[in-house]
Amino acid sequence: MRLTDGVFQLFTSVGAEWVLWLLAGLSVASVMLIIERLLFFSRNRLPDAGDLLPLLAAGKFDEVRAAVAGRTGLEAEVLAAALAEAVNGPDSVEEVIAGAIMRHRQPYERYLSFLGTLGNNAPFIGLFGTVIGIIDAFAKLAVGTAAAKGAGASAVMSGISEALVATAVGIFVAIPAVVAFNAYNRWLKTITARTNALGHAVVAYLKREER
Repeated sequence: MRLTDGVFQLFTSVGAEWVLWLLAGLSVASVMLIIERLLFFSRNRLPDAGDLLPLLAAGKFDEVRAAVAGRTGLEAEVLAAALAEAVNGPDSVEEVIAGAIMRHRQPYERYLSFLGTLGNNAPFIGLFGTVIGIIDAFAKLAVGTAAAKGAGASAVMSGISEALVATAVGIFVAIPAVVAFNAYNRWLKTITARTNALGHAVVAYLKREER
């Protein structure tokens, strides 16, 4: 038996319905992760970060420590680490800030690669299901009776229309995943930029004090 015959029999035997179930499962996982990431980003942020910059510029570190005490998230964690290291000078603080940002960014990046991968590949999974469905439609036409072949065009069109559902579902699954991936990446860039601004304010004050 030729390899193409074996692949043909495999596709016609399994059909395309399993692709729809796979996409449905991926869609549920995507929605759950989108909600989980939204809750995480909402909880782990410092909404009053802009109000702390004047305090840092004035060297009121004790007030800033009190403001971030018990807070979680990239901005609060990095700022707390920077203030704790302030007694060792600006160079040491810069190193601590860089290390703390790398360490505390990781929880924000969790699951984003899954959303990005799903957004890029869900349409291809749907297209794969469509191809299998089209193969199956032509296979049924090939083994049909003469009477059935007389209505072959309508039979094939019906099979193809059903197969195209897989492509539509794939695109439907991909769109929210891509939107969420881009939105959360922009959110993370904004948080990181604010964190760097807070850290630079600490370093700038310490350098002024050294002069």
